[in-house]
Amino acid sequence: MPFRTILAITGVRDGDGDIKLAAGLSEQTGAHLSVMAVALAAPPPIGDYAAPLSDAWAEERRMDMANLDKRTQAVQGLLAAMPISSDVTSAYAEMGWSDEIIGRRARYADLTVIGPEMLSGGTLRNKALEGALFSSGKPVLLAPAGSMPSLRPKKVMVAWDSRLEASRAVREALEILTRADEVRVVLVDPVEGENDHGEEPGADVAVYLARHGANVAVDRLPRSGQDVADVLRRHAGDMSADLLVMGAYGHSRLRERIFGGVTKSMLGEPSLPILMAR
Repeated sequence: MPFRTILAITGVRDGDGDIKLAAGLSEQTGAHLSVMAVALAAPPPIGDYAAPLSDAWAEERRMDMANLDKRTQAVQGLLAAMPISSDVTSAYAEMGWSDEIIGRRARYADLTVIGPEMLSGGTLRNKALEGALFSSGKPVLLAPAGSMPSLRPKKVMVAWDSRLEASRAVREALEILTRADEVRVVLVDPVEGENDHGEEPGADVAVYLARHGANVAVDRLPRSGQDVADVLRRHAGDMSADLLVMGAYGHSRLRERIFGGVTKSMLGEPSLPILMAR
């Protein structure tokens, strides 16, 4: 589907790099850019020292909101000088609800862009990723430091495991895939059979993409005792991929947090722009 609205998230202490990156993508595709400035509210004091600290807590929150207002105005000024359609909203979000607040805003965009400044952050980074992935129903584009993200990439790699999440990611990226010069569907240790990857692993998704006009090929790779994420990263480097398309959290979020998983590894160390969906 075409990307008509792109969402960028910024914190009160972030620079303007992520916004400029998202603005470049908006200009590339003719999309509207929405920017959401977010400040995480200081939690209230509890226990024996709650009463003496309440005034300090209230003052901290007041300063947080003033800084958020200042950041929002600065972003408005930045966007006013850009040749794109844009808007700015802000949210002073309680920690426990911040991911849901971000996710609700992301429902009204076609794509949420998480740039290198946000990816290098702490709590807000996690809340932005969780909200965009789990509460929006829309895809997320991760743009790590040093990368050159584009919504018109020439070489795209699709990490395919035949799960629902991978299918959703391919559907969300369909316009990108059909415009690319080269699309390589990559399977790691695929299992043949009706309940797994079919009689010829990768063939069904390749035919699906080819019917839409994509120039597609299939690569079946051995895991050879390595992490799947490492195999994918290496192959993306070998083919000089401009973008990786993959599903997010094929296992439960709790399971991946405890035991690890491909999504967790990719989120922790993205080596190229990644479009994720679930």
